[in-house]
Amino acid sequence: MTFPLPDMSPAPSTPQCSAKGCRTDAVWVLAWNNPKLHTPERRKTWLACEEHREHLSTFLGVRGFLKDVVRLEDWEEPEG
Repeated sequence: MTFPLPDMSPAPSTPQCSAKGCRTDAVWVLAWNNPKLHTPERRKTWLACEEHREHLSTFLGVRGFLKDVVRLEDWEEPEG
């Protein structure tokens, strides 16, 4: 029996879009929270390029998860 080898390619030097299959540099941070799993102050993040910002925002928004969309250059992680 053989098993696939893990991906040993180096990590990208710049943050990349979280959309499946996209390797474009990220421009946006989508801060979200699943209220069934996370405390109200907790923020998870997805990164988005210009092309995928609306799609990813809509995906999170229809579920009531999206909390904020901020340009990557302006993003400051919440303390704690």
